[in-house]
Amino acid sequence: MTSPRTILITGATDGLGRALAHRLAAEGATVLLHGRDQGRLDRTAEEISTAHGVRRPATLRADLADLAQVRALAAEVRATTDRLDVLVNNAGVGGGEPDGRSRRTSSDGHELRFAVNHLAGFLLSLELLPLLRACAPARIVNVASAGQEAIDFDDLMLERDYTGIRAYCRSKLAQITTGFELAARVPAAEVTVNSLHPATYMPTKMVLREIGHSIDSLEDGVAATHRLVTDPALAGVTGRYFDRTHEARADAQAYDPRSRAELWRLSLRLVDHLGI
Repeated sequence: MTSPRTILITGATDGLGRALAHRLAAEGATVLLHGRDQGRLDRTAEEISTAHGVRRPATLRADLADLAQVRALAAEVRATTDRLDVLVNNAGVGGGEPDGRSRRTSSDGHELRFAVNHLAGFLLSLELLPLLRACAPARIVNVASAGQEAIDFDDLMLERDYTGIRAYCRSKLAQITTGFELAARVPAAEVTVNSLHPATYMPTKMVLREIGHSIDSLEDGVAATHRLVTDPALAGVTGRYFDRTHEARADAQAYDPRSRAELWRLSLRLVDHLGI
């Protein structure tokens, strides 16, 4: 008998992450739920258990704006399960409300959106890579965005001309770029690494608070992300960026070897990791 796949979803208590967790649990996957608030984690776990008649999912609390907590999260995952088939880096900070439009910094002193949207998932992926490789073929799915802007390596933390949306777009390009680089460093037969823009302005908390309306449905985003998590046709497909369900081109900087190497080097230094 094949064991059910174990899937960790960051940012699983709201919006896309929560809806994706429900769908995967309903299909028989073992989902691990990450969030910042234990109360919301507990409610989400109970909802999933009740709705789908499954064992209550494990919950993992961590603030991804603190790299020490990201490391602790990885350690807790390793202590919770002996297998991890898919990591979905979904948690993130939008370009405006409810997280504010002004420049803020993380616990480690990094620009907040770069820290949460890029560095946290980058570090978590590296920390959990041995567990993923042990469960080959495994997958890393980065929930990114079509909103991308080239990174200024002379102002990585956006101390000049700051806007929340600029910081968001640069952080999402950083997420995609290091995803490409990680994919190039890990055999696709072991772990694939892909990024996607799941949908445009889904009716999530951050979209409704900042934009006030939605365009695509939450179901559109869930379907696109679910495809990267589960579709057998994508076995061995790695180092790609998808716009919803179609392969697309990210910003040109993500394909520039020098930029990729420099961002990888800087990111390793910022998270204090030796890399792979």
